[in-house]
Amino acid sequence: MHVHPAAIVGASGYAGLELTRLLARHPRVRLAALYSDRWSGETAGARLPLDGAPAALSYRPLADGEGADAEIAFLATPASVSAELAPKLLARGVRVVDLSGAFRLADLAAYPAWYGFAHPAPELLAEARYGLPELARDGLSGARLVSNPGCYATAIALALAPLVRSGLVSPEGIAVTGLSGVSGAGRKASEDYSFVELGEDLHAYRLGKHQHVPEIEQTVARFAGACGALSFTPVLVPIRRGILATATLRLAGGASAADLGAALQAAYGREAFVRPMAAERVSVKDVVRTNRCHVGVAVDARAGVAVAVSAIDNLVKGAAGQAVQALNAAMGWPEATGLDLLGG
Repeated sequence: MHVHPAAIVGASGYAGLELTRLLARHPRVRLAALYSDRWSGETAGARLPLDGAPAALSYRPLADGEGADAEIAFLATPASVSAELAPKLLARGVRVVDLSGAFRLADLAAYPAWYGFAHPAPELLAEARYGLPELARDGLSGARLVSNPGCYATAIALALAPLVRSGLVSPEGIAVTGLSGVSGAGRKASEDYSFVELGEDLHAYRLGKHQHVPEIEQTVARFAGACGALSFTPVLVPIRRGILATATLRLAGGASAADLGAALQAAYGREAFVRPMAAERVSVKDVVRTNRCHVGVAVDARAGVAVAVSAIDNLVKGAAGQAVQALNAAMGWPEATGLDLLGG
């Protein structure tokens, strides 16, 4: 059995650390290189509880990532960096799984507005395959470039798409609130993310301009056939990891909670990582450190709306675990490979 050498560029960020742990025990992948300016020259074993060959790997400068000696490269880098680096790796025959937003949007014109840069590799936008297997599995087989979904986009699209597709709710007028742990902001030193500033507090941010909004609309529209303009309120909460999203959708006709629950069950009843359940049972603590998404839906008949609730670990199903799952799908391996021991 061939074991594929893999590199992680941006290995000292939170998603990079999760990837390192997952790939170190993946039976079809061999960690071959780790890139991080922060820890350049140190060994992975000095930073993570690893054994054997992965522990002996030394972190290399990020600038060396372009020449990664690997068959697979995971990019846990900012979108602008990934957009420049991915084409160079692909040209060398390296399969790329990008955890940033560099290749998530099909509309070239959307990048300056939502990501703050003009895309340097527009020819790759059509080739990139969206790495959310439960909604886009058919496109992943053999993919050279996998664009890993955003964490909010994962939690929200998984909740919305089957409900909109069912016709039981309207694709227009959807409003979502997403509560995220602080690790979702990335690993950076900033007064805004210090314990004193965050402890015992919650606050909304990036109202009307969060970069995951067009990604969610695009994903739901692709799967369900339609999605109107989405109102999204992201909220930072003082926990380390996890996302809880609640979405309010207008009911179409006299749809019941049982009808809506059946739509979720039909979409996910055989999925390994998405579990439909009663909406009030969905909680962050049950999905943390797993690759699972828990999702449920309730009906507020008086208001004429459905309320969908979902929860994920933003660093696993929202980042590293999903990247491994998407790679498995691209390579034709069982999607749970390397993820089956994540019990929470």
